[in-house]
Amino acid sequence: RRGLLITLQLVEMGIPVALALNMFDEAGAKGIHIDSLGLEKILALPVVPTIATQRWGLDKLKERAYTVTTGEGPEKKATVKTFRYSNIIEDGIRAIEPLIPGARVSRRALAVMLLAGDQTLSGWLHGRLDTETIKKIADIRSGIQSRFSTSLGYLINQERLRAVDSIVNKVVLEEPRRTGLVAEFIGNSSMHPVWGLAVLAVVLYGMYEFVGVFGAGTSVDFLEANVFGEYLNPWATRVVEYIFATGFIYDLLVGPYGVITMALTYAIAIVLPIVGYFFIFFSFLEDSGYLPRLAIMVDRIFKLMGLNGKAVLPMVLGLGCDTMATMTTRILETKKERVLVTLLLALGIPCSAQLGVILGMLGSVSLYATLWWAGAVVFTLFIVAFIASRIIPGETSDFILEIPPIRMPKLSNIVLKTLMRIEWYLKEAVPFFILGTLVLFTLDKTGLLKVFERVASPVVVTLLNLPIESTKAFIVGFLRRDYGAAGLFALEKDGLLDPVQVVVSLVTITLFVPCIANFFIIIKERGLKTALWMSAFIFPFAFFVGWVVNMLLRGLNVGL
Repeated sequence: RRGLLITLQLVEMGIPVALALNMFDEAGAKGIHIDSLGLEKILALPVVPTIATQRWGLDKLKERAYTVTTGEGPEKKATVKTFRYSNIIEDGIRAIEPLIPGARVSRRALAVMLLAGDQTLSGWLHGRLDTETIKKIADIRSGIQSRFSTSLGYLINQERLRAVDSIVNKVVLEEPRRTGLVAEFIGNSSMHPVWGLAVLAVVLYGMYEFVGVFGAGTSVDFLEANVFGEYLNPWATRVVEYIFATGFIYDLLVGPYGVITMALTYAIAIVLPIVGYFFIFFSFLEDSGYLPRLAIMVDRIFKLMGLNGKAVLPMVLGLGCDTMATMTTRILETKKERVLVTLLLALGIPCSAQLGVILGMLGSVSLYATLWWAGAVVFTLFIVAFIASRIIPGETSDFILEIPPIRMPKLSNIVLKTLMRIEWYLKEAVPFFILGTLVLFTLDKTGLLKVFERVASPVVVTLLNLPIESTKAFIVGFLRRDYGAAGLFALEKDGLLDPVQVVVSLVTITLFVPCIANFFIIIKERGLKTALWMSAFIFPFAFFVGWVVNMLLRGLNVGL
């Protein structure tokens, strides 16, 4: 019904359309049978049943979409059937159409939009029509509106809905069946205000065990200690030593800040297996239909933060990549919501690579340490959002979200998504690891690294009670937060961080300034001024929160 509503509007615009009846298998399983040939005759459009997850029907859809847009094949003879409104509204459309300049969509569609009171056309009209013509259009609309007590926009939408319902009644046959009782139970429970928290706890615990314990423990130990530690790094060192016995090139490639021994070891041996496991888990959540249900469950909490449940979607996507998630804030209706979620993404939503490393470090400490880290980050995000929502001007929007069925994800889709995301990581993240290592190498060779360590000592050592070596992690954290987290991971593996220092350092690096890519996308989406204000706030605030957590853990003598 919702799909047909927008289809009628696309047809009205004169845009070439091919209609895909997707999830055709799930409709059949629920006892919903659609007469696709009958629908095709009513709309005079290509209608193709599809099952996208199985790629069933996609070739036929592509073929018919091509023919309808090029005018080749059987679709070239199809006559688009535009929907007709009531006589009074049709009179208004016929009166306005000749006054409108040509555009990429039909004059009829523009006339309907003007009758409905669509304000988005105002600037377009004023740039193309004189004042007298614009006034004439307004007078026509006022004359039509005066004949109704209800707004024309509402009436037009109601007439469209009646037309859609008429089509649905002709082509849809329902024989309701109860299928997938277990999936239905899980789906309903995941949105319940109480049981939903239990489902969320199970999901988070599963992620902790799968990514933090198994991925960062077993896999990283094998790659770092066996593959890189025993074979690749010693072999690379021997090869480089054979060509460059000592000196600048030797140090650049296999020294303490070498491209091979540090950058590639961090990127491939430590971070890649962790993010790989995270990508698998995240793809499973995506395809299961759980994420929209999470949005429903957290709606009440998000309202306290000046947002609604829909905001959780870009924030969850931020667990994959904050840069892409910042772009998806466009799904939020108001500027206030977009600015607020952008701030929260930059402040405390760790991307997949960083989160994977964090879970790896915490997995070697304790679940209690994980709860302290998560509690500190979530509480900080809530407080910042609560205060910022009262400072940032603007209104919030209503919460409307479509809920897909709970389903068992297909293994082939999970594998495909995971491989695509690993390809993204190798292309986008690994170069920054190399760049970060080159920065550290340069700072070390010029002696500036020791200068930075001395300057940062009052904050890193005194306030956060961390070893001076952790300064390097925060320096490269400017380039990528996941690289900074990888540096902390290495310190923990070397025994230089105790459990309290692990939690304090991870809280600080999680709330640290956004990576370079995210900073630039904030400039693109929100503007330079907003990006600078956010960074100026986040940098000192991250260290402040880290100091508070350090004081609490040590003051309360918390055992981790």
